[in-house]
Amino acid sequence: MILHVIGSSSRGNCYLLSSEKSTLILECGVRFSDIKKVLNYNLNPVCGCLITHEHGDHSKSANDLAAAGIDIYSSKGTLEALKLSGHRFHPLSAKKKVVIGEFTVMPFDCKHDCAEPFGFLIKHEGNQILFATDTYYIPYNFPGLSNIIVEVNYDEEILDGNVFKGSVPEVVKNRVLRSHMELSTFKHFLSTTDISAVHNIVMIHLSDGNSNETDFINDIQNLTGKIVHAAKPGMLINLSKTPF
Repeated sequence: MILHVIGSSSRGNCYLLSSEKSTLILECGVRFSDIKKVLNYNLNPVCGCLITHEHGDHSKSANDLAAAGIDIYSSKGTLEALKLSGHRFHPLSAKKKVVIGEFTVMPFDCKHDCAEPFGFLIKHEGNQILFATDTYYIPYNFPGLSNIIVEVNYDEEILDGNVFKGSVPEVVKNRVLRSHMELSTFKHFLSTTDISAVHNIVMIHLSDGNSNETDFINDIQNLTGKIVHAAKPGMLINLSKTPF
């Protein structure tokens, strides 16, 4: 199982989760042409696309994907907010599993400033992957995880410093606090989650100005002893249960 990062920022988010036979797209907030390029213009292995919420940096190419014959899966609230309908668009319900190709997906509620945001627990041949982004905390506990892919957007101390310098308006800070995950919140999540079987921790959607990639990686490595990545475009991460 390989995770291919196409985009992981407010400019656009998109990830490919690929087995030997099948690819599941996580978010489509980049140009469809960029997705096709990474797929070598072969859409046949793609079994579907999961969208967490309606903001454009996560949903930009939904119509293009559907027009190309790719099924889109998201919450009813997200699809309605995006005005997406038709046989290619599939509304999901929280805590109700759905099979998408080789993948079994369980959506769950997240906490963001939009209609009905979801995270996803994704299972494939014994590999259990947590995917959550644009949520200021995760209100559930997940046993048996093998890989964690979660937003770690900012550090509150850095954000406060930017507000003090005037580079971040107070109104933006207030919105970030109630819409994105802070480093210490992620640490608390990890400390209360059984990560004994986790192989990789992938931090996604880091803020350009309110985070420090090196410090974030070191902090999470020191806390967990796990392999830790900060997602960047073009990055390939082996998520297999036996990665070596």
